[in-house]
Amino acid sequence: MTSSDQHSHPVRVPPTRPDVNPLLVEVTRGAMVESRHRAAIAVVDTEGRVLLSAGDIERLIYPRSAIKPLQALGLVESGAADAFDCSDAEVALACASHNGEADQVSAAEAWLERIGCSERDLECGAQTPDHQATLEALLQSGKKGGALHNNCSGKHAGFLSLARHLGAPLKGYIQWEHPVQQTVLGILEMMCGLDLRGAPRGIDGCGIPQIGIPLGNLALAMARFADPSDQPERRQAACGRIARAMRDHPHMVAGSGRLCTRVLAATKGRALVKTGAEGVFCAALPELGLGLALKVDDGATRAAEFLLVHMLARLNVLDQAAREQLKDDLHPLLKNRNGLEVGEIRLGPAWSFD
Repeated sequence: MTSSDQHSHPVRVPPTRPDVNPLLVEVTRGAMVESRHRAAIAVVDTEGRVLLSAGDIERLIYPRSAIKPLQALGLVESGAADAFDCSDAEVALACASHNGEADQVSAAEAWLERIGCSERDLECGAQTPDHQATLEALLQSGKKGGALHNNCSGKHAGFLSLARHLGAPLKGYIQWEHPVQQTVLGILEMMCGLDLRGAPRGIDGCGIPQIGIPLGNLALAMARFADPSDQPERRQAACGRIARAMRDHPHMVAGSGRLCTRVLAATKGRALVKTGAEGVFCAALPELGLGLALKVDDGATRAAEFLLVHMLARLNVLDQAAREQLKDDLHPLLKNRNGLEVGEIRLGPAWSFD
């Protein structure tokens, strides 16, 4: 892993790389283990030192929505957020994979209207709300949901704001070549310490480019987000504002019943966490100056969430009050439709770190 700028440090991985990631999570049913999940985890400081690791942290992954706080840096450090009077709640929404709840949708709609845009300008695609009560209310009104209900509509409102601020075309803001995505690419390169121009590319669920990044460098980026003291002053201020927004508006980052919102609220911002699709989770830990990234091989969300809270516990980020609030996440039980306890999610036999 090589550095792409003078402030970067290559991530120093352990000398051996496993061929197969370790079994870190088991799911039981009755007297036997029914499912197993392999995963890799990296905890890195701002100098690129790997403090804890499990599995192959040099393997490229698509970080998916777990890097939304990093993508939101362009909105804030460019001056676009200030130019369009974005509130901290809206900045939090720019980092969100939200449920499509009424307050989240209305916030995105008002934001778009303020910058002279509408739902029609969103290129994220239509989506039904993930929040059951909101979905039922929509269906009863004869609607199904649209682009505003897309879990990424806040991020896209941020991209449109940045496009307006840059004087760039609104149409096609999701394309790789667009100034908005090139701005985001530059930020990711500096935060990850890599030249990403030749990295593998894909298309995310909301249409924006995805870039293959080693898990260790992703953890480095989150460490720099947690402690941006070696970054330019404008980025330091942007990291601080985004961290504050996520801390103070946890509901906007995810929503009712969601782990990201529970952890942000329980830790009061000591863990700035963000989930991504296909078993990815990232966290910035400001008090420790550390970044955490994990990827579950089979893409299971339940395993990624379980590992995230156990890593926070292992790093002593959870105080007693937070542990109490997250006790059901630390020790999740499986119940059938009659409410009968039938199994559990537990740490696997390879729960250890280099």
